[in-house]
Amino acid sequence: MSLQFNGVGIERIKQYYHRGMENIIFSLNSTMPVFLMMLLGVLFRRVGIMDEGFANRLSKFVFTIALPFVLFRDLAVIDFKSAWDFNYVLFCFMATLFSIMISTLVSFLFKDHSVRGEFIQASYRSSATILGIAFIQSMYSTTGMGPLMVLGCAPLYNIFAVIVLSLFKPGERGISKEKLKRSFLGIVKNPILIAIAIGLVWSFIGIPLKGIVYKTVSNVGATATPLGVIAMGASLDFKRISGNLKPAIVAAIFKLLLFVSIFAPIAYFFGFRNEALVAIIVMLGSATTVASFVMAKNMGYEGAVTSATIAMTTLLSAFTLTFWFFLFRTLGAI
Repeated sequence: MSLQFNGVGIERIKQYYHRGMENIIFSLNSTMPVFLMMLLGVLFRRVGIMDEGFANRLSKFVFTIALPFVLFRDLAVIDFKSAWDFNYVLFCFMATLFSIMISTLVSFLFKDHSVRGEFIQASYRSSATILGIAFIQSMYSTTGMGPLMVLGCAPLYNIFAVIVLSLFKPGERGISKEKLKRSFLGIVKNPILIAIAIGLVWSFIGIPLKGIVYKTVSNVGATATPLGVIAMGASLDFKRISGNLKPAIVAAIFKLLLFVSIFAPIAYFFGFRNEALVAIIVMLGSATTVASFVMAKNMGYEGAVTSATIAMTTLLSAFTLTFWFFLFRTLGAI
């Protein structure tokens, strides 16, 4: 009896081991290709193939053309009723809103008032649009719930970036109507949100997307992930990482660990699985977007906290996202 028990025990250990290795390989296969492309961007910058200006123009192309094309395509060819999920959009919206509130409350612990605005934005504003779509496509060969995730979080990203950077800017009080107007126009003119809206309307009306038009849209959209991730890597400036390390480290912990550990289990409890859960994990735990540095600089900040957070989260998210994917893969959720 003892030997049989031991045999059964050993067999179970082998099963758990093989299952664990399969989940690790699945997670690495999902994350490593994306981050290797990002490292290519860093390499291209180092050897002179790309400079900061070229990387910025490439990012603009991806954001304004390639990514909207792929989001439009994936929404236009599916049934509108099956694509729309109000509860999912609401969850992404509320998770983003509470993340902003938590970051704002913690920012008051910093004695240096000048870092508060940057800290808040760097803590909550992720690369969800580009990396979210990249990871979902890597795992499922479709954008899945990615567009609805973007619809839930992107407006808040832009609105609150303007609000917090204005409110906490040293020597400036309140928010001017002009800044709020620019923020509103920026949301209305956001090509990602426009593409999602057109794609949903196209799907609702039932217009077929086939043949030459479909292939053209697909070919342009196919450039979004590789070019966007490479441009992100080429945009990083590791020399800025030494400035204001303390708030940047706290922001990186929030960005990569805290918000996922709070809201991903809640998403799991509410029944979100597969592409939907992957999009939420990336929304909460991907690297801080390079666009946050551009906005901070344009609004008169030094940008040291933001750039340091971008560099740290970009480097470490390769490991943290792999861990989160492995964990929820082990739970059978993705």
